[in-house]
Amino acid sequence: MSICPFLLHFSAVVFDDCTGNEGVEFEVSNPDFLIDEKLNLVPRRHVIDSGDVMFVHGVNNHVDDMAQVTIMGEILGLSDMMPYRSKRSLLVPPMFVPENQRAPFPRLIGKVISSNMKEDHIFRLTGRGADQDPKGVFSINRLTGDVAVSRALDREAIAYYHLQVSTTDLSGKLVEGPADLDVSVIDQNDNRPVFKEPRYSGEVQEGSPTGTTVMTMTAYDADDPNTDNAVLRYIIVRQLPDKPSPNMFYIDPERGDIVTVISPHQLDRETLPTTQYELEIVAKDMAGSEVGLTGTATATITITDRNDHAPEFTHSLFQASVNEGSTGVVVNLTVDDRDDPATGAWRAIYSIINGDPNQNFEIQTNLDNNEGMLSVVKPLDYESAMFHTLLIKVENEDPLVPDVVYGSSSTATVYITVMDVNEGPVFFPDPLVVIRRENIPVGSFVAMLNATDPDYLQTQSIRFSVLRDPADWLIVNPFKGNVTTRAILDRESPHVHNNQYTALFMATDNGSPPASGTGTLIITIEDENDNAPYIFPSVARVCEDSKDMNVVIGGRDKDIHPNTDPFKIELGKQPGLEKTWKISRINDTHSQIMLLHSLKKANYNLPLVLTDSGVPPISNNTELKVQVCTCKKNRMDCSHAGSIQTNILLLLGLVLLSILFLKILQLSCVAALAQC
Repeated sequence: MSICPFLLHFSAVVFDDCTGNEGVEFEVSNPDFLIDEKLNLVPRRHVIDSGDVMFVHGVNNHVDDMAQVTIMGEILGLSDMMPYRSKRSLLVPPMFVPENQRAPFPRLIGKVISSNMKEDHIFRLTGRGADQDPKGVFSINRLTGDVAVSRALDREAIAYYHLQVSTTDLSGKLVEGPADLDVSVIDQNDNRPVFKEPRYSGEVQEGSPTGTTVMTMTAYDADDPNTDNAVLRYIIVRQLPDKPSPNMFYIDPERGDIVTVISPHQLDRETLPTTQYELEIVAKDMAGSEVGLTGTATATITITDRNDHAPEFTHSLFQASVNEGSTGVVVNLTVDDRDDPATGAWRAIYSIINGDPNQNFEIQTNLDNNEGMLSVVKPLDYESAMFHTLLIKVENEDPLVPDVVYGSSSTATVYITVMDVNEGPVFFPDPLVVIRRENIPVGSFVAMLNATDPDYLQTQSIRFSVLRDPADWLIVNPFKGNVTTRAILDRESPHVHNNQYTALFMATDNGSPPASGTGTLIITIEDENDNAPYIFPSVARVCEDSKDMNVVIGGRDKDIHPNTDPFKIELGKQPGLEKTWKISRINDTHSQIMLLHSLKKANYNLPLVLTDSGVPPISNNTELKVQVCTCKKNRMDCSHAGSIQTNILLLLGLVLLSILFLKILQLSCVAALAQC
């Protein structure tokens, strides 16, 4: 191989094999180009896109050399000395295919050159796009190495194909390669710019400085971002409405930022014809050139409010009247505010700044209409004050902007007249609490009711009556108000709770119309020892064969201490009871009854005397029913005890007769022995 240089000079090939350049043949990797007779690199046809590089291969009997041509813009720039100075047998240049080509297909896109190609050698193409999905996109002429594309390509689907080229003999044995073949799909401007959303929303506060950024519009283009096909420019094509100026806003053509152009003074929400402006935004690719494709979206800009208007009362004076003793809303205060309704710059806050020392009034905001609802929360008294003058202030929830202040129109006076109403008499004290002993005689004095009429400016009389007397124990003098008994007071009555009896009285004046009031009388009733004690339980059960036949009983009394325990529990006065029964005291309320010998299964009535500790004490002669039952395996059977119904007195009589009979029998035996 010759070491003489192989150079490309502009579009002319300079080739020197140092022997006269006889029989030189040239091959160009791009089939759209050839080397003419003057060794110029010229296109065969009109070339839209030749790619970035191509290769020129020169060969004769003396030398085999190759040069790379770099395409720079529309000029064929020439590389310096080629890096391919050593001889290579398989030359695979990168290839480029414009997307969206039209038929006919297949189309030649490049050529693979082999310096060692023989008649029994063939080219083979493998990889994605050849024998891998998507299969059959590219093919290679087995004999010439021409590479062709079989159909139109879409760069946005696949932008780059990486294949391998090799040569084999006819038996399939690898001769050369594999060598990489890279096919790049050249972008065409076949995608319009697309906005993410068809409509965008933004806000800008009224009075904002010129140049305030409102929002940013962003569109996307699926074309190659490294080409002008995806370089976008933005423009506002229409503004609705177009008042006060058709150019209130400006969009940065490259960034898509929408900013205000209108002056802060003109950007006044309260004077603008609308609070919403619609902008039609167009994004154009090809850097905005006339041939660029476009996409459109709408930007809605809302002019938001700031608190630049103080609320003002519609009247400087409001008047209202209210009945004494009543509560509720008495007057609605109205205001004007030019700011945006339902915002903190419009919502009003009312306050009473003078004239309400006792906090009789309250003012709240009606959220629906922004009115102030002035209410009476503590009833007013005509006799104390016939008129009230209030000073009311109104403010906004949000603070005012620095250059706006609350003026005199933000305060108002409310003049309230209190109307006289006939008020019912008032009891004092209420409730009235007294102490009385139970069982006092009928007609006894209980209490003196006291009621006064609040309408002291009028002369009115009062009558008393009983409104509620659960036990019907009381009567009241209608003119004087003294309460006496009409029945015996009983502390143990079910109408008495915790030793207290409650009655309700009414006092009525003679006004027009008459008015009434109620008062409560609570009588604390002291106890007397007027209830006899009683035993519990009243029935006791014992086992007939038990060795320890004991019963525990207790005493109870409806009275309260000291008229109750300690209780004394004794056997009745009948003779002989102490020979069968014995009573021993356990504590102040309970005693134990012991059976001294066994009894047959039956029911027995044991006489007892139960005495309380009152002064004087009260005794109760009562009986304890004792059931003697059969007991087996922790089970007590008293089912047949009731059939006998034996009285303890009868039992005692039988016992005494038995003893007497034994004595007589004993004496008879002694006499008989004496005779013998």
